Amino acid sequence: MAGITGQGDTFDLPNFVGELFQITPADTPFLSMIGGLTGGRPADATLFQWQSFDLRAGAADRQRLEGANAPTAEARVRANITNVVQIHQEAIEISYTKQAATGQYRSTGSSHAGSVGISGSNPVLDEMSWQVTQAIKSIALTSTFSNPSTNATARRTRGLDEAIATNVVDAAGATLTEDMVLDLMQTIWAAGGIMEQETATLMCNGYQKRQLTDIFITQKNYAEESRNVAGVRVTTIETDFGRLNVMLNRHMPVDKIFVVSAEECAPRFLPIPGKGFLFQEALAKVGAAERTQIYGEIGLEYGLETHHGKVENLADGTGS
Repeated sequence: MAGITGQGDTFDLPNFVGELFQITPADTPFLSMIGGLTGGRPADATLFQWQSFDLRAGAADRQRLEGANAPTAEARVRANITNVVQIHQEAIEISYTKQAATGQYRSTGSSHAGSVGISGSNPVLDEMSWQVTQAIKSIALTSTFSNPSTNATARRTRGLDEAIATNVVDAAGATLTEDMVLDLMQTIWAAGGIMEQETATLMCNGYQKRQLTDIFITQKNYAEESRNVAGVRVTTIETDFGRLNVMLNRHMPVDKIFVVSAEECAPRFLPIPGKGFLFQEALAKVGAAERTQIYGEIGLEYGLETHHGKVENLADGTGS
């Protein structure tokens, strides 16, 4: 199927009859989960930040002598982590004729002499609303981080794949193994991640999900279970580090799995005064058509990157 650019009219956006099916999947389980857990958090600038700190390590020589003077003063330093909201802006323009001609249909394409009179109705009676809905479904947080110094380059939020830099396992083309997963989880757990069992999550695409199922359920003979986390249905597996969610996410790279402390993640929105963070508004009229735009600014807060991890460059079933 194809899209068009510019104004939609009766020639470029023909009507047909019968039930309408969507080809492209529109599920966004990770965004749905973290949005459900937090409700999203507002920002008041294009750049937003959060903070981290650590505690000093325990030491065997911290004991003090009786009657000693006060020790040298010490304090813990806080560090900041930043990300940006990126702009989502889509425009839709539909001609007056296209909006009105809801009973005008394109030929079925059949060579049968009686096919022109096929019965049925047009399920899209409001072209503008239908096109707006599809545009909203297409909005996604997929980019490489950019916080430009001028308006010549668009802001781009940093995603989890780019954010995770410490806990990274390079599989070098090998098939996923139990040790890869557990060693990564142990590293993350030791750093303070995946502590909340309800939200500790393994996220992957279809092929790696099959490997996880084989490793932790088929080979170990566990019964597969599931639960609902913030409105998202996930399966669960038993590991040495507790019961973890397994989120099947078609937007994940096929050669990677993520271990995510989902409770630390949240969408960040920049609300526009009087409009909200994602809204539709009419554009100036130019000729015999209606024009509208969808606008919103959104970014990702991901907590401490050391509380997440990933295995990358896995065998992905393609044989390459």
